[in-house]
Amino acid sequence: MMNQSDLSGKLAIDANSLNDLRQLSKQNSPEALKATAKQFEALLMGMMLKSMRQASPQDGVFDNEQSRMYTSMLDQQLSQSLASKGMGLADVLTRQLSNTVAPQSLPSNAAEYVPAPVVDMQPALKAYQKTVDAVMGVKKSLSSLPAHVEAFRDRLIKHAEAASKASGIPAKFMLAQAALETGWGRKQIVGTDGTTSHNLFGIKATGGWKGRVVEVPTTEYVNGVAQRQMQKFRAYDSYAESFQDYAKLMLNNPRYENVLANATDVKGFAQGLQRAGYATDPHYADKLMSIINNSLSG
Repeated sequence: MMNQSDLSGKLAIDANSLNDLRQLSKQNSPEALKATAKQFEALLMGMMLKSMRQASPQDGVFDNEQSRMYTSMLDQQLSQSLASKGMGLADVLTRQLSNTVAPQSLPSNAAEYVPAPVVDMQPALKAYQKTVDAVMGVKKSLSSLPAHVEAFRDRLIKHAEAASKASGIPAKFMLAQAALETGWGRKQIVGTDGTTSHNLFGIKATGGWKGRVVEVPTTEYVNGVAQRQMQKFRAYDSYAESFQDYAKLMLNNPRYENVLANATDVKGFAQGLQRAGYATDPHYADKLMSIINNSLSG
């Protein structure tokens, strides 16, 4: 039989903790109700910490997919620890869902004491069970994307949305193209000293570019045949600058007029980039459409 100490001592990243939460809510006892309320408080605090992380800058030198994964694990455990000490929410839930009132003291004449009527807690627990199921559904929907896709999207979405307002290109289209160019952030263009260029779109240092440059070997297709070549690429100080420069390129270069004209259509956007010569890969449009439709369709 599970009890409060059993559950509160578990790691937050334990996949069985939500199932334990479901089982606890079915136990017809005040102790089970209190333990379930504490776990519910931990879930809400975890969501709050996640939102705070997403609102913080994440373009540091040491920021990468691995560090974000361990930061997420730390936040989950932190929410569990804070909830175990209590911030008041669990107590409020327990009082609201429990209609029993314990007597303050026995009357002086014990013979006159009449026990308080036993209140059936099943209706409250059933209502709480629905709440638990709803939270589990929300958590599942938030985690429906693969971890690397969710991390990539969460890291860059605010920059993509800003560029979307400037260019009219949907944010997820730009995220998909950045994912295609960088392998979901795992194959970014870096300098010889290991510093990242923050170049998410593979934009080359041509057209009178006056900023920093990174020269790296890349695969280009000549007459349909892949060849390795040394190419110079633009380097930025942040991912926000990368999105801004991409939006300017789309808006100011006449070759991409058809891309902007079809900016809201997946096929039109992807094939427009292909026809405009954005990339030499003959399968570039198909790859981009696949990412938009399958990985970022939510």
